[in-house]
Amino acid sequence: MNALDLRNLFLLAAIWGGSFLFMNLAVSDFGAWPLMLIRVGVAAFALWGVVWWQKKWASLRQYWRPIAFVGVVNAAIPFTLYAYAAQHLPTGTLVVINAMTPLFGALIARLWLGEHLSFSRFIGLVIGFTGIVFLVYDKLFFSELDQSLAVLASILATLSYGVAASFSTKHLKGADSIAVTTGSLSSATLCVLPFALWYWPSTPISLLSWGSALTLALLCTSVAYVIFYRLVATIGGAKSVTVTFLVPPFGIIWGVLLLNENFGLNELLSTSLVLLGTLLATGFLQSRLTK
Repeated sequence: MNALDLRNLFLLAAIWGGSFLFMNLAVSDFGAWPLMLIRVGVAAFALWGVVWWQKKWASLRQYWRPIAFVGVVNAAIPFTLYAYAAQHLPTGTLVVINAMTPLFGALIARLWLGEHLSFSRFIGLVIGFTGIVFLVYDKLFFSELDQSLAVLASILATLSYGVAASFSTKHLKGADSIAVTTGSLSSATLCVLPFALWYWPSTPISLLSWGSALTLALLCTSVAYVIFYRLVATIGGAKSVTVTFLVPPFGIIWGVLLLNENFGLNELLSTSLVLLGTLLATGFLQSRLTK
């Protein structure tokens, strides 16, 4: 991984670091299905203007079948599962489960694509996940059935991300990132539309919830997924999903900067482990040491 890819990985983590916060702020008013319609629908609508302006039609036509499938497994399914889980679990629990994505991604890439998993990458995955557990271990305990189902939904979401990453590596590598993002979010919109209309809330939706939902759509989805698919095209799906290791530390950073939350020794140690694990799992650190 070169320095540009690493920069994009950190930028993506910084954006996604706030996504669970915005989701938690909005889901109580909207509900899972309507919130996801806003997220993918508004994001897709915004990106269609970019496709028209930059004339990305050819890539959309060429790859429309795999793009449509990716929209289901990388957006419609995991987004809705996380929105459901956000109604029953705190943000800390969601991000630690989400950090399982690189583990699933590496395993699926190894089994499906035959991708080599070096010892340093494996150690990086273990170190990164250990850092996540240290970061939010006090938020992992739950006792109610709804919380247990929410945890199961979150795990299924990470598995869906892992499948999508390998599928994208196999079928979409080289495809234009804006075309892939726009097409996949459009596919996801069609999937969630009937459910969202059926479950649309009858009570008023606050301005805070609308603002959070639109930020989730425009920044944390449309912009973020353009960056993500660009990474998939350059470094592959399994390495790209290691971004989820960096999401919780950035969530902590936003909490410190915006909400005046504490940043103590545990947060410092955990964040250091996550950074070390990410650099190893992506191969960036090894490539620098072997030069």
